[in-house]
Amino acid sequence: MATLNDWLEGARIRTLPAAVAPVLAGTGVAIHEGGFSLPRALLAAGIALFFQIGVNFANDYSDGVRGTDDVRSGPPRLTGGGKTSPTVVKAAAFTCFALGAAAGLALVALSGQWWLIGAGAAAILAAWYYTGGEHPYGYMGLGEVFVMIFFGYMATVGTTYTQTGTAPWMAWVAGTGVGLIACALLMINNIRDIPTDSVTGKRTLAVRLGDNRARWAYVAMLVGALACAVMIGVGSWPVLMGAIAIALGPILLTPPVLKGAAGRDLIPVLRDTGLFELCYAIVLIISLTA
Repeated sequence: MATLNDWLEGARIRTLPAAVAPVLAGTGVAIHEGGFSLPRALLAAGIALFFQIGVNFANDYSDGVRGTDDVRSGPPRLTGGGKTSPTVVKAAAFTCFALGAAAGLALVALSGQWWLIGAGAAAILAAWYYTGGEHPYGYMGLGEVFVMIFFGYMATVGTTYTQTGTAPWMAWVAGTGVGLIACALLMINNIRDIPTDSVTGKRTLAVRLGDNRARWAYVAMLVGALACAVMIGVGSWPVLMGAIAIALGPILLTPPVLKGAAGRDLIPVLRDTGLFELCYAIVLIISLTA
């Protein structure tokens, strides 16, 4: 029987900063634009967190029943590790999606932007079909594309839009920045799993690129996020100073990756990349409101 710690591991706590970060960044832009709303920001955070946990459980279920998680370099999963039944994990995923949808309906009602219901439905479908269904796009190397769309642009620009009714260029650049770090988070996770994914037929972008190029792609994503912070900071000394602080992230994160850390040695990098995304968003929100 799965313990509380097993469920927390299944929820992949290390990835949750990737859910909160775009909401913080989008809220920072909303404050800068003079349209901040705390209730709407909290609802956006709830949506992001529930969807992130939901997709983590959905991946656990789908990879487990496919046999992809039978051999792992990371911690055993709920389904693949036999800690609980696939049906229970699937139910947990859809419960999280339902809670996220409820928060989404409340946010839509407050903002009056009813067309966003369609965007929310697309997010749920994307979350499920990442590793679910007959042709999961995560097995085709398209995971980073959808992460950028939903955990970069939709989460960041959507947060700003539901508070201000506008989608300024700054929100799109901020969304690109946090989206690139979210993609880097997925990339480092998949670099760790290259040996097992190659055997099981999971053709992630890391598998397609190969180990060395995937590591450089991770670095490029972090550098791209830094460039976005600099772009936002043009003409704003507080944001430029924040960009200098953000530069510490790539400096500290990339050495073990480029030196060939593998398997469990990449778990700290995975954790720290998630924390870097959170810090990136915090620095943005402080700089934009200074």
